[in-house]
Amino acid sequence: MFWNLFDPYYWILVVPAILLALWAQMMVSTNFKRYSAVYNQRGYTGADAARMILDSNGLYHVRIERIAGNLTDHYDPKDEVIRLSDSVYGSASVAAVGVAAHEAGHAVQHATGYVPIKIRTAIIPVTQIGSQLAIPLILLGFVFQFQPLVFAGILFYATAALFQLVTLPVEFNASSRAMKVLEQSEMLAGEELTGARKVLRAAAMTYVAALLTALAQLLRLILIFGGRRRDD
Repeated sequence: MFWNLFDPYYWILVVPAILLALWAQMMVSTNFKRYSAVYNQRGYTGADAARMILDSNGLYHVRIERIAGNLTDHYDPKDEVIRLSDSVYGSASVAAVGVAAHEAGHAVQHATGYVPIKIRTAIIPVTQIGSQLAIPLILLGFVFQFQPLVFAGILFYATAALFQLVTLPVEFNASSRAMKVLEQSEMLAGEELTGARKVLRAAAMTYVAALLTALAQLLRLILIFGGRRRDD
C-alpha cells in the first residue's frame, strides 16, 4: 500500500524484518543449491531417509508421496503423509536427505504428542480467521473512530504472531530430531552432516524472520492505534 511509504513505523520496524526475511530466503536457496550438488556416500535418497526414520519409529502407516515444485516439502498430519518435492524425493544429495529427515521429524512429533505441535495445530483455525479479519476490522475502526473494533483487529492480528512463536520450537525440534537420527544411523557422516545442518539452519532462520516480521507489524499497529487515541 502507498500509505506505508509515509509511515515511519513501517520503515523503522517492518522494513528491517522484511530485509531479514529476504536474506533468510536467499540463504535457504543458496545452501540448498550448494548441497543439492553434494551426494551422500551411501546413496540414500530423500524418500529412503524419510522411510527409514518413519519405520524406526513404528510409523509404517505414514505414506511418502512425490509432489511437484521446489522446496514444497511438508508433512500432512490429516492424511498422515509426507510429501517430498521433485528435488528431494529421488535425490541422493545431502540437502535432500536433510530436508526429508526434517519432514519425518514432524511425523514423529505428531505421533509422540509433542506439545508445541499440538498447540500449533489447535490454533490454526483461529489464526486463519484472524489473518483475514484483522486489517479490515482495524481500518473500519479507524474510519468510524470505534476503538473496540480496532482493538479486536489488533487482537486478531496477534494470533498470527502467536502462530509464528509456536512454530519456532516445532521447526527447531524437527531439525534437531533429523540431525540426531542422521548421525546415529550413519546415513550421513562428516562433511555430509555439516552440509545437512547448514541447510536446516538456513531454513530455521526463515521462521525466525517470519516471527520478527509478525511482531514488527503487530507493534506497528499498536503504536498507530495508541497515537490515534492520544489525538482524539
